[in-house]
This record gives sequence, structure tokens and C-alpha cells, in this order.
Amino acid sequence: MSADRRQTSALRVLSPRTHARARLICFPHAGGAAGAYRGWSLDAPWDIEVCAVQYPGRGDRFDEPAATDIESLLDDLVPALTQVCTGAESATTVLFGHSMGAAVAYEAARRLAVSGGRPAALVVSGQPAPERTRGGGTLHRATDGELLADLKRLGGTARDVMDNSALLGALLPAIRADYRLIETYRPLPSAPLDIPVTVLYADDDPEITADEAAAWSGVTTGACEVEVFTGGHFYLEARRALVLPRVFRTVRAALPATATAWPSTP
Repeated sequence: MSADRRQTSALRVLSPRTHARARLICFPHAGGAAGAYRGWSLDAPWDIEVCAVQYPGRGDRFDEPAATDIESLLDDLVPALTQVCTGAESATTVLFGHSMGAAVAYEAARRLAVSGGRPAALVVSGQPAPERTRGGGTLHRATDGELLADLKRLGGTARDVMDNSALLGALLPAIRADYRLIETYRPLPSAPLDIPVTVLYADDDPEITADEAAAWSGVTTGACEVEVFTGGHFYLEARRALVLPRVFRTVRAALPATATAWPSTP
């Protein structure tokens, strides 16, 4: 893969791997930005390049209006994903999403399958299966204080952000838009996927139950594996030493059988 990556679109290559044979594209949670996966990109083995999508309304796209429904967000993201999945430098591509990002990654995978850029696998985390989506929430219409209380409940926002009222004020419009997107989300009509799906969740996460995790098996005709970790909704960082190797194993398992055998992930 060449070093002149497409950084002007919705896709961010956080730490290029010149000789990578696989690409992991990460979708942030509600209120999250591509930079949340920078640590993953630095810890990735030499053969896996970690990228992340940058939603409008945050990071280096702060001056763009945030999407408030999943179809609009997909319209924004999928062209860049299609380019890397079908272009001359296309490599084995696996999508990963946490929380709201899991729903977005799933719907992106379905769109890509229709356009000929089907990913090799999908990894979802901390989000009920689409058919079990809870939806119907009203926090996107709540006061700023109520919205902030929910962010504190979930525990995924850094303390220095939560303690900075000016920064929070700037971020709240995008956060509110994300809440509206996931609270109004309903699965879009489409055929089932035919790729492996891996489901990760934590045993103390109030946003997903074991049954809601297992229900992801219904979205694909391929294999579906479910793995539970200890922790709450943002277990990814607390259990990083266990989560990252699990995700990278999934990426390597998606490589074509003809691909060179890789050394085991550290």
C-alpha cells in the first residue's frame, strides 16, 4: 500500500503499515472521533493497518454538520470506504464498530456488499443486534445536563473533557446528533450478510445483554462468534490487552487461504 493515503475523505489512516496485507476500519461510538483508535493503530502488528472513519462534526471535520440519521451518515462515509475496498490498493478489509459505531459498521457493510466492496468480516462491540435495537430513547431531546449525566453514566468521556465546560459546549451538538441517530435507528432493508461476524461485549454493560449479543447471528449466513469480557460499556480500554489480540486474530482469520502465514500476534 502506498503512503499517500486518502486523508481528505472520511477515512483516516492513523499509522500506515507499508507492507500490510489487511486493513481494520474502526467506527467510533456516539460522540467519538477517529483519534480514539490511534492507540490501536500504534499497537497493531506489522501486517495490519488500522484506519478509522471520521464522522462529520468532530475532529478535523468539526465545521461540518453532524449527521442525525444513519442513512445520511452512510451517504457521507461509504464513498471513501468503497474506494479503499475496490481500488487498486484494496486489501483484506475488516470493519469494527463499538456501540453506535457497531450499528454504523453493520449498515456500511451491507451497503458495501451491494456496491461490490464487501468487507471480509465484521466485528461489533457493545451494541444489541439490529433486530433487538432498543431505540425509542429521548435523550437527544433532553437538556444538556441530562445528556451529560448519561455520558457520565456510561463512562466513556475523558475526565479532562467532562471538566471543561467550554469544550463540552462545543462538542454537545455532535453528541446530541449521535444520540438522535442511534435512538431513532432501525435496520435498513437489505439482504443478510454472508461474512463472518464477531460479537464482543462486557458482562456489566447496561447497554447490551447476552441474548442481544447472541442475536447478531441472525444478520449473516456466515459464522458468528460471541465473546464476553469483564467490565462496563467502555471495557475496550480497561481490557485492551485482551480485546486487541482478539480483534487482530479476527482480522488475520479473514485473510485469503493463499495469503502468507503470519507470525502469531504478540
